[in-house]
Amino acid sequence: MNSREFRPDLYVLARIIEALVNNGPMKRTRLATACGLSYDKLERYLNWMIERNLVLIDGDGFVKLTRDGERTYDELVSWIKKYVGSLRISRI
Repeated sequence: MNSREFRPDLYVLARIIEALVNNGPMKRTRLATACGLSYDKLERYLNWMIERNLVLIDGDGFVKLTRDGERTYDELVSWIKKYVGSLRISRI
């Protein structure tokens, strides 16, 4: 599936971003576990996020937020917490 056709769930994006904010850079397997995602689902989300400059994967394989990713935390995750109350963590 082309990541341009991929329509991400905003809650899942928020969970990925929040995990990186709370725990710092992480390897993909640990990040998938922290977010309650299967590894292949996480990869699909990361590819989408990389194309939009929200995250990057460094030479050691750690997923890191970019400045745009940090701003997304401030906007998206904060909005969800304020108006919805929490980020639901269900396995996908």
